[in-house]
Amino acid sequence: MYKVFINEVPVFFTEKNNELTGFSSVKYQELDFINMYQEIQKNLDAKINVICDNLENDWSNFLLNFEVRKAAGGVVKNVSDEILWIYRFDTWDLPKGHIEKGESKEIAAIREVEEECQVTGLTIDKELETTYHVFKHKGVLVMKVTYWFAMHTNIEKQTLVPQLEEGITQVVFKTLEESKKCLENTYKNIKLLMEQLL
Repeated sequence: MYKVFINEVPVFFTEKNNELTGFSSVKYQELDFINMYQEIQKNLDAKINVICDNLENDWSNFLLNFEVRKAAGGVVKNVSDEILWIYRFDTWDLPKGHIEKGESKEIAAIREVEEECQVTGLTIDKELETTYHVFKHKGVLVMKVTYWFAMHTNIEKQTLVPQLEEGITQVVFKTLEESKKCLENTYKNIKLLMEQLL
């Protein structure tokens, strides 16, 4: 299954006959993307399940509607099992950023977390679910593909510094309970990722 958020509206791509409760279903072969995108602008409470005959093939074709940009980031824990959050544009988020040319997603994830938060001593534990969200930038529809990694740092005392030029105003480690509160003011793809970890 692929789970993409378009203006925070979930659009899930599933195998044939795999219908989801509460979602309106459409077959990929009958999908009119421009019409669906316009309908989403009018109804931000929509939930759409796209039923595919060939999931990988249909998803690849769907991506042709967008400029695809790839990013990587981390769900970082410290020695106290607290999770690293950033606060940007009045919303709690996780550190992530663009994958540079020739850079692996793992290296990019560590570099971006370091740059955005000034946290050090990072080690990747495992890869997490990849998230997908769509936004419009200068009239172009962009599909942001973000690769996430569970990470940890064993360095106890760190001075965290938000990368202000990226719009980040706070960087903080939060307990599991505090992290659950962050889910009340975060993006749906972040919520989806974190609900599996908290």
